[in-house]
Amino acid sequence: MRELTERLALDLAFVTVVTRLVHYRLYRNREHLFTCHLFNLVTLCLCVLLRRGPAELGFGLTLFGVFGILRYRTEQIRSRDLTYLLIAIGIGIINGVAGASVSVAELLAANAAIVAMAALLELGWRDAPESATPMLYDRLELLRPGREALLVADLVERTGLAVVRVETRHIDLLRDAAEITVVFRPGTAQ
Repeated sequence: MRELTERLALDLAFVTVVTRLVHYRLYRNREHLFTCHLFNLVTLCLCVLLRRGPAELGFGLTLFGVFGILRYRTEQIRSRDLTYLLIAIGIGIINGVAGASVSVAELLAANAAIVAMAALLELGWRDAPESATPMLYDRLELLRPGREALLVADLVERTGLAVVRVETRHIDLLRDAAEITVVFRPGTAQ
């Protein structure tokens, strides 16, 4: 029981740092914060409990569960959000699968390396935080290659957002509209 409590405390500390202090600070997505914490906790518990059985069965079920859940999602999420989810799951697996032969110092080092790299990439090399919002867009002629500047200018004029880039998700020629994702810098209106 003591080992589980130590692993749980270590795991929750690191996943909280990466999700709350890095991801949430930049993207303000409470739903994703909730998802990452619970995926992490469930993964940790599965790994700890399955580790008690035959190793092949435990690892097989754990990996099947992790990748099965990721593929079974119904709505598309941004690759950055998916990466944070994978980090949360990975931290849970690392802390749950590590046996008695792995010291607490080694676990601290592995967790710190993951969290530090995420923080460095997100907070250290960014000009300003970015947010994204899906939109239904009606001017298909601006989605053509070479018209990116006109598209951004139109979106800035119509929304007042500080648009950084636009990602086209789906074009529906019957409705004469496109599903796009607008990436912008919050708090800086144009």
